[in-house]
Amino acid sequence: MTRMLCLRRFYPFALRCCQCRTVSSDPLLSQLSNCTHEDEVFDLVGKNKTKLSEKHVGSAIDILWQFQEKKHNFPRNSDYVKNHSHFIMLNNLAENKISYMDNEALIHMLYNILSLGVEAHDSLVRELVVEGWRRLDGLSLAALSKFALCLHKQKLVKSPLMGQIAEIVNKNLDSMQDTRVLPVLMSSISSVISKNLQNRLMQKAEGALENIELVSSDHAMHFVQFLRNIKLQHHPLLDKCNRVFLRDAKQLDVEELSTILQLYHSLRFNNSAFRLVAKQRLMAIMDECNNPLSFTQLFAALAPMAGPAVREQLIETALLIADEFDHLQTLAVVEALKEMKYRNSQLIKKITDVLHKHLDMYRSTELARLLRSIVFLQVHDPDFYSKLQKWLIRRLQESVTLTDICILTHLVSILPSSHMDEAIAARIDGILPQCNLNYLNFFATAITKWVRHNQSNQRRGSGLHGILLQKIKYHAFQRLQQANDLDHLLEELKFLAGEWFEEILLEQTMVTLQRLVDQIAWKNMLLYSSFIVKTNYLCPLLLDKMAAVAMEHVDKIYKSEAYLLLLPFARLHYIDPPHVQEFFEACIGQSSKHISRFEPHLLVLLGYICALIEHFPADLIKAIFNIKFLAKLDTQLEILPVSLSRKVHTRLMELNRAVCLECPDLQIPWFHEQYCQQLMQKSSGNRRALHQQIHRLLGEILGGSHFVRVSVFTSYYHEIDFECVLDRNKKPLPYVDENGARADLKNVHWSQESPLLERKELPPGAQRIAVEFLDSSAFCSNSNTPTGETAIKKRHLEILGYHVVQIPHFEWNSMELSSKDAWIEYLKKKIFERA
Repeated sequence: MTRMLCLRRFYPFALRCCQCRTVSSDPLLSQLSNCTHEDEVFDLVGKNKTKLSEKHVGSAIDILWQFQEKKHNFPRNSDYVKNHSHFIMLNNLAENKISYMDNEALIHMLYNILSLGVEAHDSLVRELVVEGWRRLDGLSLAALSKFALCLHKQKLVKSPLMGQIAEIVNKNLDSMQDTRVLPVLMSSISSVISKNLQNRLMQKAEGALENIELVSSDHAMHFVQFLRNIKLQHHPLLDKCNRVFLRDAKQLDVEELSTILQLYHSLRFNNSAFRLVAKQRLMAIMDECNNPLSFTQLFAALAPMAGPAVREQLIETALLIADEFDHLQTLAVVEALKEMKYRNSQLIKKITDVLHKHLDMYRSTELARLLRSIVFLQVHDPDFYSKLQKWLIRRLQESVTLTDICILTHLVSILPSSHMDEAIAARIDGILPQCNLNYLNFFATAITKWVRHNQSNQRRGSGLHGILLQKIKYHAFQRLQQANDLDHLLEELKFLAGEWFEEILLEQTMVTLQRLVDQIAWKNMLLYSSFIVKTNYLCPLLLDKMAAVAMEHVDKIYKSEAYLLLLPFARLHYIDPPHVQEFFEACIGQSSKHISRFEPHLLVLLGYICALIEHFPADLIKAIFNIKFLAKLDTQLEILPVSLSRKVHTRLMELNRAVCLECPDLQIPWFHEQYCQQLMQKSSGNRRALHQQIHRLLGEILGGSHFVRVSVFTSYYHEIDFECVLDRNKKPLPYVDENGARADLKNVHWSQESPLLERKELPPGAQRIAVEFLDSSAFCSNSNTPTGETAIKKRHLEILGYHVVQIPHFEWNSMELSSKDAWIEYLKKKIFERA
């Protein structure tokens, strides 16, 4: 009996060996390999269905996929192949012959079947996966990487099977020689790996990229996908992958270019060299993108960085073929419109009409991206919103996963005229104990919106709202108080923002971070830095620790990371301690070694941060303010995302102004006059009631409105709320004769007055006074310390000859200043006693 069982186990293997033939010795294999069209393959299969071995079946399916891979209208051809009776027969044969396939053939069959669009629930796919699982320990690393990719295609990224693959990778990583399998494995197992394995994989990847000639653009793309999956902007790895893409740019097709740009966008990685060559390549192959799939890929990649003529051409084509877009193609177009801040009502209406028929197709995460874009684009379609709200509430009631419930609740809350009914409240209440801080913040923000924007609903359900908010607060505090792993906590805090978080959770969060301060390390510094910047919270203990850790690892500071490390110190104006100054010098010194390799926009941002901390390294300033660099920057600004381009241009102006005022010895000219005038013209100049109040009081104090100017621009275009002039005896000097003054304060026009009025020489001993009201944005969120932006403006105004009078909001709105007389006395002291 034992011998029979042994023979039975041996029989499939023996049969496979007997059936192994080369193409040259197998006429049917030779005929299959000579086929030039799907129908030829199907004809051969139909005529020889009784003779087909597992090798014939595998070869036929492999050839069918090769045909499809080369076609532009792949989805339509894929449907033709999948629904062909002989393809169904091939699938049935393959399912019956799985035990005869060797490991490589088994995994290759699974890959081809999935590539041809066969659904994951198909019986053949299920059997192939199960058999691959059984043979897992015997798979080569090449087969293992392809198997992992197949599981990824089936969205089994967090399955136990993927976990087992990650364990095999963990055991074999150090001895892995064939680095071609590494990127695929990395991107596939990224959802189930530990921090330790994540770090080891990145080190291995950096080693594999040392010689980029051995790395294909497809492999580099998998490395970037890995970083996207773990939400980590690891600049050394990104820069090396980018060199691969630049090398192969002329061979990349629209799908590959679109994918790379999407990955970069999600990682907020903007490389001007790649964006420029991608733009040129996409424009060169525009005419080839003549079906909805390739066109939407082209639109998403090219439209946000194209010039007006090309953009309008893309818009016109989108209008013509929008009815053919599927749900994902429609999403791609909507997101591109959002990125380029395009509000063409005709196209948006067309896209909204298309969305009506696709709503049921979207997953929750896709729907979130879609709806945020729709809200941003200011779509006005009550029927669409009404349908969407009913659909969201129905989907919310059916959802069982925490992520779906959280996302759908958030989406319901941002719709016009939405409200929280008892069914939604019950869903939220039931899952609160499972929520991390990010989910709790989502729920709290949604409920707060309902309370604030639906007054009638507030009266009916304020008790329900209040109870839920208290429960959310309780669970959030519990989570913070029990937190003991800083890395895990920072991941939860990464996307936290909003009024509820700042008002309710921020203080307790900072208490927890101070408790875990000893866990601040080089590996979590950038994440820590971004959180501090986002909260605007000044905590010397945390900043001192960050500076100390950075000093320990100063040689690891990558060129573009210096900006991110310096940013919280500059923003919070924490610049006085000697050890912090040492940290600044080290950071700037490390960056100076790589000035020539900086992205132009990042070098400008770094220069601006240096100005905020009162550092003006000559090599950095001269690198920025030269004709060659500025021409390169101009080219980059044309292809950067609109919001980033505007930010960089403004920062360049502010840096130019700072250098002119604070470093005249560098002899950098002021060349932003026209730009500032354009900004000034776009400014609405509207003044709040509080500013009007201060203006009236200043008029009373100084003797009339003709002694004070409103919304004044200095010679370098700093805007001042109010300006007045005192002579040597501290008497106000009028700007116009009293007879020509605007006596009726009710008729004062609260727009910008003529900026940059001719500045006459002041009488000897006279002093210009700049009166500035400072709202909460001018200070750190937890203290009365002015931010770096507030400090540099005061510094510049003083250089320009002003005595600066600052009126902090917490002083003006205090109990001590609750009457007109108190405000007048306060202003008199500020203006006259300190002038």
